[in-house]
Formats: sequence, structure tokens, C-alpha cells
Amino acid sequence: MIETDIIIIGAGPVGLFTVFEAGLLKLRCHLIDSLPQPGGQCSEIYPKKPIYDIPGYPSILAGDLTTNLMEQAAPFKPGFTLGEAAVSIDKADDDKFIVTTIKGTQHIAPVVMIAGGLGVFEPRKPPIENIVDFEDKGVEYIIKDPEFYRGKRCVIAGGGDSALDWAIYLADKKIASEVALVHRSASFRGHLDSVQKVINLAEAGAIKLITEAEVVGLNGGEKLENVVIKHNSGDQVTKETDHFIPLFGLKPSLGPIANWGLDIENGAIKVNTEDYSTNIPGIYAIGDINTYKNKLKLILCGFHEGTLAVQSAFARIYPDKKNILKYTTVNGVQGF
Repeated sequence: MIETDIIIIGAGPVGLFTVFEAGLLKLRCHLIDSLPQPGGQCSEIYPKKPIYDIPGYPSILAGDLTTNLMEQAAPFKPGFTLGEAAVSIDKADDDKFIVTTIKGTQHIAPVVMIAGGLGVFEPRKPPIENIVDFEDKGVEYIIKDPEFYRGKRCVIAGGGDSALDWAIYLADKKIASEVALVHRSASFRGHLDSVQKVINLAEAGAIKLITEAEVVGLNGGEKLENVVIKHNSGDQVTKETDHFIPLFGLKPSLGPIANWGLDIENGAIKVNTEDYSTNIPGIYAIGDINTYKNKLKLILCGFHEGTLAVQSAFARIYPDKKNILKYTTVNGVQGF
């Protein structure tokens, strides 16, 4: 049994920053995440993608943001249970909560903070009969490290920002030896400037733009060798490639969280904006996992929510102690 002051479910940016805010109040935290490393989506989905709305950073790579948050939290010595999804929350006799993971690891604390982002993610896969046969053999649904595609022929499918951005990146940086972008429509859903960049790269011969078409077949032996592209006219062509990357987005779901007795609305946890508490006293929800009027799903908003939730948690854990706000500019950061 791992005992701590605050169990944080989700080790993404909001969960990591909450460790820092809790540490300032001398509260210990232990984080649980189904992913094998901290950082959430920033580490797993787009570590090399720049983020532009973090205060003080005109631009910062998602992976670097995770590194900085880990460094910021380090003085407060957080514990981690990684690669294990939290599957249940039970109430102990002493008004504490027991959180159990899928591997049976148990954690106990008087406060639980759910910082699970958008929940559990699954890629939206195109309806290609044998696509599972080529997963990790030339088919990827997420680009984690663009260098993986150095000198390779890539076919990207999709019409949103992710497909446009990665097609631009792999072509403009001359990482992939060949980039083809396939989209079922002649118009795109992404930002207009990204669409124009793709058009410009296509005119320059850096991207092969194939519109009003979709990938309908995959062929190969131990690895992917080619894709079958069907045009809306009915014509089909076979294109040699090393990688097929369908970027149709991810399907989020609450997963086990939906069964924990929390008030759920449109796939998110309802909270009181006074302190981001849920309907169960002692359980808070911060970041993209929660919902309330005028909610904005931004990392900086999650930082604010975690900060207020920690103040409330302190009052719950130490009802007889007065918490006096101390500015770090005056007191510095004193770890454990």
C-alpha cells in the first residue's frame, strides 16, 4: 500500500504542476498514469510539437514542457506508478481513499485529484480490413518522433491540422524522402495558413497532394510495402511506401472513471469552480477531464484549477491549520 497526502490520477502537465503547488504547502503527492512515462499527451502524442500559449514561453516543445515541469516538481519528491491505469476508488474506514490500478497496486490518501486529460485515447482507424496486420510494421496512428521517418517514404491520410502539420514538417524539414498527403475531399478542415503551406509545397514538388481519394488497401509481407488509393471517380492506384500514417484524430473516453460515482456530463466530470471539487468530498477533477460553465481546455487553465484544488485539499487534510499564502518570490522553493 502506497500512502501519501494526494493521489493524482494522470501525470500530464496539469498533474505535474499540481505536485509543485502541493509541495509549497508541504503536501506529498503520488501520481498514477497508464502511460509508461510522465507528460501525458505531451510525451505520448506530440513531444516534438511546439506549444505557443504557455506563459513566459513564446514557443516550447511539448516534450520540453514535460521536462521543465518534472524539474520544477523534483524538490518535492513525487512518487510515480506508471504504466498502470487506475481502475477503482474505494473509501477506507478512516475517510481516506484507496485507488487500485489494473495491476493491483494500491494507494491510499485523504485526497484524490483526477487530472486524466481527456481520458483514455484510441485512434480513429480507417476501415481497412487488414490494417491491424501492419500496425507497428509500417502503420502508425501517432507521430512521436519525426526522426523515425528520416529517409523514408510516407503516406499521410487526413484533412485536419494534425495531418497538415506533419505533412508540412516532414516535407519542409526534408526528413522523409517522400511525402504524400491523401484526403477524401478537395477542401481541408485545418487552418488556412497550413492549407496554403501544403499547396505551396505541393507546387514545389515537396509534397504529393492526392485529394478526393482515400487509402483502401495495404499490401506487404513482414512490413508494409504499398498502399492502394481509390479516387472518388473509382480509379485505383498502388503507391509504394514505407509508412502509412492515418491521422484521423483520437477517440477519448472516460474509461473506468465513468464508474466511480462521479457526476458526469458530456463525457467530463462536473466540478464546483470554487475549488474544482466533485460531488464526492475529497475528490477533485482538474484539467481537461472536468467541465463547468465557460470551461476552456487549455493547459494554463488546468494549472489554475490545480492550484485552487490544492488550497482546498490542504484545508481538508489539516482542518485545524491556517494556510497563509507565501509568495515564492519572497520565500523561494523549499523542497522536502
